[in-house]
Amino acid sequence: MIKRFRTLPLRSRLALLVAVAVAVAVAAVSTTCWFVVRGKLLDEIDSKLKAQTAPLRTTDAVVTLRDCSQAPARQTDYGPKPVYYVQLVRADNDDACVFPRSAGTVKVDDVDQRVARDADPTVLTFRNGTDSEGRDVRVLTIAAVVDGGSAGGVVADTALLIAFPLKETEGTLDDLALLLLIVSGIGVVAAGAAGLWVARAGLKPVDRLTGAVEHVARTEDLTVRIPVDGEDEIARLSRSFNSMTAALASSRDRQAQLIADAGHELRTPLTSLRTNIELLARSEETGRAIPPADKRALMASVKAQMTELAALIGDLQELSRPDAVQAEPLKVVALHEIAEAALERARLRGPELSIEAELEPWYVRAEPASLERALVNVLDNAVKFSPPGGRIDVSLTAGELTVRDHGPGIPADELPHVFERFWRSPSARALPGSGLGLSIVARTVQHAGGEIALGPAEGGGARAVIRLPGASTPPPAAP
Repeated sequence: MIKRFRTLPLRSRLALLVAVAVAVAVAAVSTTCWFVVRGKLLDEIDSKLKAQTAPLRTTDAVVTLRDCSQAPARQTDYGPKPVYYVQLVRADNDDACVFPRSAGTVKVDDVDQRVARDADPTVLTFRNGTDSEGRDVRVLTIAAVVDGGSAGGVVADTALLIAFPLKETEGTLDDLALLLLIVSGIGVVAAGAAGLWVARAGLKPVDRLTGAVEHVARTEDLTVRIPVDGEDEIARLSRSFNSMTAALASSRDRQAQLIADAGHELRTPLTSLRTNIELLARSEETGRAIPPADKRALMASVKAQMTELAALIGDLQELSRPDAVQAEPLKVVALHEIAEAALERARLRGPELSIEAELEPWYVRAEPASLERALVNVLDNAVKFSPPGGRIDVSLTAGELTVRDHGPGIPADELPHVFERFWRSPSARALPGSGLGLSIVARTVQHAGGEIALGPAEGGGARAVIRLPGASTPPPAAP
């Protein structure tokens, strides 16, 4: 049943749930109403029975006990027919002594005999019973008393039983039950129809969203946008979908641009490699040896191109990694130690340069390998654009790492593009590099929660500033 329910459309499930909820509520209210009315009607009958005890608790009881007829007197066709059942019950006998003006005989119950044995005239006992013909009656049993109800007038082991027929009361309750059933059925059907209408109206935005998702899945068209109206959950879901498709479209555009740019950058070293290898192969095929000096230069060129190609592939792998995926878990690292290691590599690449450094202790949370690579890229740029015999100043103070060179600097119109992938200044096209270094630097710094700025330095050259949140002392070790 549950599996079948889950296979229904959402609007059908909502309508069914509304109908079931209304049915339960209506059933509870109807049942409560029926029992309340039944209780009120029985209270009225009990009041009538109680009112009949006074005139009957007289010496008539003595006469009735003396004659002790098992059936009421035969009634004539004249005068009103009796309504109440009146009889005396003995504690030790199931047969009752019926009053002459009784409407019939009521079956004696154990409760009636117990009241006769107790002989307490202050206790009134009500119950439902049946008469000799099987009709339902309401019964009041009380200890039999004569002579005005004094304590001395109690008839030993005898109880007075008065009953009233329940035919009209039961008919009223049956009519009420039928009416409540009809009203409840109408209410449930109306609630189901209203629930279905509300579900259809409320799920129209979901239908639009579903249609948009199906359209995107079918056509891969990420330009689809859903109109957003209001501030409810559906509006939030629509905004989230629009944001998701916009992010996917942007990601796909960046991916396509990355592939196009990578293909363009890979074409140059691959073409050069192919040319050099073809020269070597042609030399072997024709038997015409390449001069040793030319061959050494050719092999050096092949080696340099292979190195450049490997570096480019490594940069592409780094940039192709999703932003949410980290190559290594973040760790607390000493920025000054990583900067010192990067400086050693920079000095090897520019032995003719003077690199001055002042590094204060600073600890940050970052990926150690990625952070070192980023610092090496920044220093490589400074080495690459520094004139022979030039100087590079490096300082680390309060989490701010500054790298300043004395090269040609960066034109103002090129500053907005320095962190773009594969972008290279026209003046740097002849120098080795792929144009991905600063992009990797910016990405690594952002992952560490910092920021980077690159601009002209006072007195000429360029100045790169990296700011990373951290502390001047390492955090205490975990226990």
